[in-house]
Amino acid sequence: MLGGEGHSDLLVKVVDAFLIALIVLNVVAVVLESIEHLSIAHGPAFHAFDLASVAIFSLEYLLRLWTAVEIDDPKFRHPLWGRLRWAVSPMAIVDLLAVLPFYLGMFVEMDLRAIRVLRVLRVFKLGRYSMAMTVMAAVARQEARSISAVLFVMMVILVLTSSLIYLFEHRAQPHVFSDIPTSMWWAVVTLTTLGYGDMVPITPMGRLLGALTAILGVGMIALPAGVLASGFSEQMRIRREEYREAVEKALEDGSINRSERRLLERTRRTLQLSEEEASLILRQSVETGHLCPHCAKPLRGAHAHPEED
Repeated sequence: MLGGEGHSDLLVKVVDAFLIALIVLNVVAVVLESIEHLSIAHGPAFHAFDLASVAIFSLEYLLRLWTAVEIDDPKFRHPLWGRLRWAVSPMAIVDLLAVLPFYLGMFVEMDLRAIRVLRVLRVFKLGRYSMAMTVMAAVARQEARSISAVLFVMMVILVLTSSLIYLFEHRAQPHVFSDIPTSMWWAVVTLTTLGYGDMVPITPMGRLLGALTAILGVGMIALPAGVLASGFSEQMRIRREEYREAVEKALEDGSINRSERRLLERTRRTLQLSEEEASLILRQSVETGHLCPHCAKPLRGAHAHPEED
């Protein structure tokens, strides 16, 4: 129910829905508790809800840790090292951070407001159930080099523009552009085209640099957006191709039996494809690659839609 097979089972869906609802309610509770009059009036209720949530999330973490050896991955098979490897995986760390502030507050002197705000980290647990966050994580891994190159270029431009604005404006505004690190705030705000107005160049060269930096910033913002969009498109293409290969393998004998249907459904969920995309891929595979051995026509009907088998 928590991490292995069988995600189409009703009980698994109920457990997932309950955990998703609990995560969302926790985030809502953190937001509402920051309102002073609500915190004073309903403090005990917020505290009781937090205790119940910590107990459930702690139990969930321990169960996931214990059953990590059942994950279909050889690196988690060892009873000790497998669980340790799972414990340092990204989602396991997120699960731990969801409850860690509560336990730290019991043993370490911490500001209660900080503990309450840190509870909002529980929102990252939704990454386990969100297709968008799963795909974006895969895109980030896939485009790591491109993103690193873009960040490097942005860092070079940031240092260059902050150094130049310091050179042009320091004498005219020694208290505003007092040093290069302080000028970096102006460079960041200008490159991102926000323009707060708290640091404004007044010299002709400073204004010219500000205009060029703002224009350059428009292009710099578009670069990472383009990389991510391209990576997202490529990631979805790869996933569709993987599913198409699974369909082709299942259709080698010209039909899809129940076990192959379950395998395709499990593959679809693993690849985070929608039912509509999977049906389209299956239909295309049947119509373009599998002909009837008797009449040489595309196979249609029940075999084209395994969900109707």
